[in-house]
Amino acid sequence: MNSLRSIFSMHLKTWPDGTKIRVFVLPDDDQLHQSFSKEKLNVFPYQLRSMWDRLVFSGTGQAPIKVNSSEEMLAKVASTPGAIGYLWRANISENVNVLQIK
Repeated sequence: MNSLRSIFSMHLKTWPDGTKIRVFVLPDDDQLHQSFSKEKLNVFPYQLRSMWDRLVFSGTGQAPIKVNSSEEMLAKVASTPGAIGYLWRANISENVNVLQIK
């Protein structure tokens, strides 16, 4: 859970094997983004946006890559090495690995 928060707050930048983490997120007003932020990360979407904006404006980091739909999220995560994102369980295909959140 702490690693997940570090990844989505853009503080953890590489996987244990050294691969760069590529974070994909849905728009701030998307229901899944709001649910994921509140239930899994325990922050409100505006708090995430504030963290990302601070990194970008200070020049110390980058914001995650925004996708516009669950379909685009699945395609990007499936085709990008080191990618992480989130989907409703019904949208997950065999093309991606599912991480268990503990």
